[in-house]
Amino acid sequence: MTYKKDDVVTVAIEDIGTSGEGIGKIDGYTLFIKDAVIGDEVEVKIIKAKKNYGYGRLMKVVKPSPYRVEPKCPVAKQCGGCQLQQMSYESQLEFKTKLVKNNVERIGGLKERTEASQNYNENKTQAVDAEEAENAGYVLEPIIGMDDPFHYRNKAQYPVGLNKDKEIVMGFYAGRTHYIVDCTDCALGAPINARILEAVKEWMKRRHITVYNEEAGKGLVRHVLIRNGYHTNQIMVCLVLNAQAHHHRFTSFEQLSDGGKLKKSDMEDLVEALKKIDGMTSIMVNYNEDRTNVILGEQCDTLWGQSYIEDYIGEIKYQISPLSFFQVNPQQTEKLYNKALEYADLKGGETVWDLYCGIGTISLFLAGKAKKVYGVEIVPQAIEDAKNNASINGITNAEFFVGKAEEVVPAFYEEKKKAAAAGDAEAAESIHPDVIVVDPPRKGCEESLLETIVAMAPDRVVYVSCDSSTLARDLKFLEAHGYKTERVTPVDQFAQTVHVETVVLMSRVDK
Repeated sequence: MTYKKDDVVTVAIEDIGTSGEGIGKIDGYTLFIKDAVIGDEVEVKIIKAKKNYGYGRLMKVVKPSPYRVEPKCPVAKQCGGCQLQQMSYESQLEFKTKLVKNNVERIGGLKERTEASQNYNENKTQAVDAEEAENAGYVLEPIIGMDDPFHYRNKAQYPVGLNKDKEIVMGFYAGRTHYIVDCTDCALGAPINARILEAVKEWMKRRHITVYNEEAGKGLVRHVLIRNGYHTNQIMVCLVLNAQAHHHRFTSFEQLSDGGKLKKSDMEDLVEALKKIDGMTSIMVNYNEDRTNVILGEQCDTLWGQSYIEDYIGEIKYQISPLSFFQVNPQQTEKLYNKALEYADLKGGETVWDLYCGIGTISLFLAGKAKKVYGVEIVPQAIEDAKNNASINGITNAEFFVGKAEEVVPAFYEEKKKAAAAGDAEAAESIHPDVIVVDPPRKGCEESLLETIVAMAPDRVVYVSCDSSTLARDLKFLEAHGYKTERVTPVDQFAQTVHVETVVLMSRVDK
């Protein structure tokens, strides 16, 4: 049977897609339905129809799934931030485990290790078939979940706009739109954020501060960025302004893009309102006049307090500015890095490369257990932050390079290879590290970098990934070039969303 747009059908949900949508079939016709859960029976209106599949809008849950729960957030359905709040947390963990497993096996061509071959690999005493031992697959370890999967984010960026009644709204964009869902009390963010946003909103009303209109490119306040120190309870508030950089504390902004003015007294009033909040450490402004979807501009001013807040991962202290990259879930980040450290298996004498090192979070975590750590990151400010973070922690055995990992590492390798051939022992150590850690962006590693990793021939590769499909592609390459995938651990870094981190241990076969 052929289905068309605006048809209303009842369908049972049998699976869940990579974006969290429910998947059901009716007469062989596949429907993808947002907000539906495996086990639901739902009434759906088809909103887009293709020949063999379509997309439906959930109209009514006819029979709820045993895995369905009431979302904690009242706007979870409209907001684009969470995709899985209607699913029990145990089911979310099962979905993410299945997602990682399917990708590494379907795309990566890997297979999970059988119990017999696992015993063979771990203690070398179990008598197993020789072919099975030779083809032993990877171990899928249990996903590392959260004790409390809410209020975990230490960073939130709230767009500011006007609703149809011309009232100021702050919240998050609805999925695939720039329509702002008014939400100041996000179930994933720190509870204090609601009070901060209310203070900013009241200040804007009181001082008649304009709201940015992205279509016209006019108005002043674009976003409110809030950072929270999980271990330190320090708070940063940074207003993103549609204005030119001034670099003066409490400056008077006389020339704004919309011809308006923002006086010194306006900024003093904002500071007085915000600094009353317990934990307030940094009040800043960021400047972004570009007609762009990029939230932050390149320059900031400090209105009050410090230009950064501090927080810890394990025993390492980090200084975090508005522009710093820092993992948004500090509880899970520590678990993630501990798993990476376990896989690295450092004894104290190793040389380690950390590729895509950011502000040095993993590098410094590993430096306490290694002889030498080299970090590479494309963002110059991130490398400055990494060097500063090494300094404030008294870490002297970490060295950082600015540039694309796929360019810096091959160039470094070729340079040091010549020095090693001339008898430079330190150069020889640096180009043949014991461990390479990679934590690339969602697109994964470029093949040129993977080729250099193979040439450097580390004993172990620890791959940290935020996208298990590109992870699987890269594992397949390394498997074809002398490495074997030993262990795979999913980590739920982003509860209530479809995203999942994965940590993988690979070992060199021909060592």
